[in-house]
Amino acid sequence: MFDERIRVLDLFAGAGGLTAGFHEASPRFQTIGAVEMDAAAAASYEATFGEGLVYQGTIQDWLETDLVPESADIVIGGPPCQGFSTLGKQDEEDERNFLWKQYAKTLTRVKPKYFVVENVAAFAKSPQFKQFQKATEPGGELEDYDFQYQVLNSADYGAPQARKRTVVIGYLRSLPFPGFPEPTHSRTGGNGLKPYRTVRDAFIGIPLTPDKDALFDLREVTVGCRVFAGAFRPRELHWSRSYRQLSLDRFAEIPVGGNRFDLPESLLAPCWIKHKTGSADVMGRLHEDRPSVTIRTEFFKPEKGRYLHPTENRAITHYEAAKLQGFPDSHHFVGSKTAIAHQIGNAVPIPLGSAIARQLLEQF
Repeated sequence: MFDERIRVLDLFAGAGGLTAGFHEASPRFQTIGAVEMDAAAAASYEATFGEGLVYQGTIQDWLETDLVPESADIVIGGPPCQGFSTLGKQDEEDERNFLWKQYAKTLTRVKPKYFVVENVAAFAKSPQFKQFQKATEPGGELEDYDFQYQVLNSADYGAPQARKRTVVIGYLRSLPFPGFPEPTHSRTGGNGLKPYRTVRDAFIGIPLTPDKDALFDLREVTVGCRVFAGAFRPRELHWSRSYRQLSLDRFAEIPVGGNRFDLPESLLAPCWIKHKTGSADVMGRLHEDRPSVTIRTEFFKPEKGRYLHPTENRAITHYEAAKLQGFPDSHHFVGSKTAIAHQIGNAVPIPLGSAIARQLLEQF
């Protein structure tokens, strides 16, 4: 009998953004396992997709267990990338940069038909990427596979967020390359494409005033021997923050679409007084009529980027960030407010993951 299931294994799974994209694309995609080191993120994954799916620990330790499946149709995942991220100090020798080797070891164990790796745009220019390529050459660990890559922008696939990521799609050499998904959206629309989804689109129906503060202290879940806050659905993440008066005064001076360069000198931080150039996104308001900037893990701090609400004198909430990432209302999040922010900011935008999944679906 024909088995319609497509078995998916998720490595470095986080809270399950990439898995959410695959599940959104088709019910045929069945998650058979996941690996995630962070306990709160692993708890979020299981609260969303089912208990018993996640190995909570390092991929190195997981590879030493009998939990590694004998086979999978597709392996997906995004190894941590902080060492060669364009943000902050880069360290090409950061041990996290070499987790692709465990990813490759998994491929040799479960022998999937296809695999997907997503990472920061800079990954394609890293020494680790070249080593990954070399592993697919004759005599290499992954000689049975080939892969191609592109830098894709999530806004081109319906996410209300501009986020560029290197996407690697690998395949057994005995199978055809499935190709990359064609964009469905563009800045202006036309030629059969839809206009970009905007911040305004994502925020439709969201109360301007955060209204779920009281809920945080009322929910808790025990995972193993640890107690976490949660689980929360995205709508339940509409939490406020307490700001110093100085911050509120700054927010009030920043106009629609503005940033720190609009502040009077009396409200400038000393470092801003000395530096009249630099990022125009710092202390910036999101533009309502375009996709948001990349949602990172500290989106709740306006001093970290263009994370002020388009009209309100506050940073965007966890709920608003989750909407900009495309998380469905059915997703669940577990952990502290900071932990959940990391889960949201580290995720693959769901519309991008779904586009990749639909492209692979055609091969089955």
